[in-house]
Amino acid sequence: MIKKLLIANRGEICCRIINTAKRMGIQTVALYSDADKNALHVKMADEAIHIGPSPSNQSYLKVDKVLAAAKATGADAIHPGYGFLSENAEFAKACADNNIIFVGPPVGAIEAMGSKSAAKHIMQQADVPLVPGYHGDDQSPALIKKHADDMGYPVLLKAAAGGGGKGMRQVWSEDEFDDALAAAKREAMSSFNDDIMLVEKYLTQPRHVEVQVFCDHHGNGVHIFERDCSVQRRHQKVVEEAPAFKMQPELRAAMGNAALKAAQAINYVGAGTVEFLLDTDGSFYFMEMNTRLQVEHPVSEMISGQDLVEWQLRVAANEILPKTQDQLHINGHAFEARIYAEDPDNEFLPATGKLHLLETPQESEHVRIDSGVVQGDEVSVYYDPMIAKLIVWDTDRERALARLSQSLAEYRIDGVITNIPFLRSLIDTQAFKDEEIDTRFIETHHDEIFNKDKQTNEHLILNLAMYLSLNEKAVTSPSNQDSQSPWGSVSDWRANECFQTNYFIQLHGEVYETKVERLKGDNQAPHQQGTFIVKLGEKTYQCEGQLAGNRLLATVNGHSESVTINKIDHDYALFHTNGMTKFSHIQKDLGVADETDQHGAFVAPMNGTVVTLLVEPKQSVKKGQTLMIMEAMKMEHAIKATQNGHVQEFYYQAGELVDGGAALLDFIANEEPLS
Repeated sequence: MIKKLLIANRGEICCRIINTAKRMGIQTVALYSDADKNALHVKMADEAIHIGPSPSNQSYLKVDKVLAAAKATGADAIHPGYGFLSENAEFAKACADNNIIFVGPPVGAIEAMGSKSAAKHIMQQADVPLVPGYHGDDQSPALIKKHADDMGYPVLLKAAAGGGGKGMRQVWSEDEFDDALAAAKREAMSSFNDDIMLVEKYLTQPRHVEVQVFCDHHGNGVHIFERDCSVQRRHQKVVEEAPAFKMQPELRAAMGNAALKAAQAINYVGAGTVEFLLDTDGSFYFMEMNTRLQVEHPVSEMISGQDLVEWQLRVAANEILPKTQDQLHINGHAFEARIYAEDPDNEFLPATGKLHLLETPQESEHVRIDSGVVQGDEVSVYYDPMIAKLIVWDTDRERALARLSQSLAEYRIDGVITNIPFLRSLIDTQAFKDEEIDTRFIETHHDEIFNKDKQTNEHLILNLAMYLSLNEKAVTSPSNQDSQSPWGSVSDWRANECFQTNYFIQLHGEVYETKVERLKGDNQAPHQQGTFIVKLGEKTYQCEGQLAGNRLLATVNGHSESVTINKIDHDYALFHTNGMTKFSHIQKDLGVADETDQHGAFVAPMNGTVVTLLVEPKQSVKKGQTLMIMEAMKMEHAIKATQNGHVQEFYYQAGELVDGGAALLDFIANEEPLS
């Protein structure tokens, strides 16, 4: 039995592992970088060791520091979580060399699946079906392109050492190939220090279905059914579900057997995931095997009733698998939605900032939240911007989907932009409800998902006006005044007249004037309440409001609703039944930003590194042409020309660090072509 476990990871997965370890009576050791000094996983663990500076390549990825922490604390096992060192064969070997249990597969299994091209050869020999493609050693661009041309477009370029969508590009035509290959190789080298590529035929309507496998040291192996992970952006999963929909028992058995065959081909031990592409005709093809626990493992836990981390720890301690295949059964349906700090309206650009407000749905047997942050934490530029995983379960898909929708509606985050509105819109599409899903779901249904209603919601403006009136007038009497004296009150009560305030509220770039006449009210904390006449434009409304903290019970012309309002400086986030709406409370003479200002197109979206400059100064460029590539938060970001023109000067060169918001270049627009 493992006695003390060091988790070589951070955030959500570290917290999740700690929970299981504590339940099993295993002591835990956490690691933390400078940025994570006050992180939740540090507070949850029995012990915590500082591992280095904030960048992961100077802390969590330093094998010698991780091993030193294990030795210093007397840890007899290390769980790598996912990401970081979880699929690093050298790290697994170093653990063995130091007599520390590595909670993961053998070194040989990691090495076998570490290269996508090598994995294809192994699976071919094991008679596991493969997608047509080229996985050879000759990496000349001309040869790779020839194979792509021969297969016919579209094709998919993939980094042999890749994962998480890094170093991957879809190529739809021959004239796109060279640029796509160059970009994929750059990203692969940056992410994995390896730019070997493979190319495969790209199936136009496949589903991404993966099978959870588990093997022990005694020759036993089972599959814990499958997950559908087809809904993706940038080849990274967004919403996962288990079991996969429209899965007949015969197909489930065939895919499960193929997954176990793949695991046995590399003498696998522990938790692993075999990923397949499932075509519309029921054919399926091996894509890759992840030799670790997956981010989406909770949906498999919810439908099987098993704790997969507990299974990992027991198998690592040389125990036999807790269940046989015939003892495992599917119960109900589960979804997982990944909640990210990112902007779906801006190509899912990751966001950073402070979580000023973080309110979650109530956890229960139906709702689970895996997270590594609390209100007040920072979403850092140094790590993946995932805030939490929202997991729901119910007896069937329809009921589980309803729970997911309700739970997303109850999730309230302010301080950073998130993908919650996008998730709500996505799962509410009829196609998602009708199981008409493949890996291009977001692209196919883009207009429906991103068709936000920009019409002014008068009730929301009125709600905010009441909140401003109640909140700004909720002033307690000075301590030296008699609380029973009328002169000790600083409320908005006036003798023989009503008090009126004008508020200027900005919504979707437009400013609305509200005239709020307070008829009567009670401003005693913690509840402030009042009755109002509010004029908005030419309309007049009878309103009542009761404020408790940041919760407002608002009634407008007899229609009541409860909303949550969060304030950051002069900006307000109003959470309501249909989502979240951002407002600003402004002074009348402040005005609105000029939407034609293009300056923001040429500033760094966040802290990052310049990867390459793609044009020369004074070279004529066309609108939409990529001028330079930046890398930030493990992603490449293209800086493109907003108009025809030329770059007068680049302010940074390849390899240089750039602060978020810094001007990147001087661009001259709309001139005649330069000679």
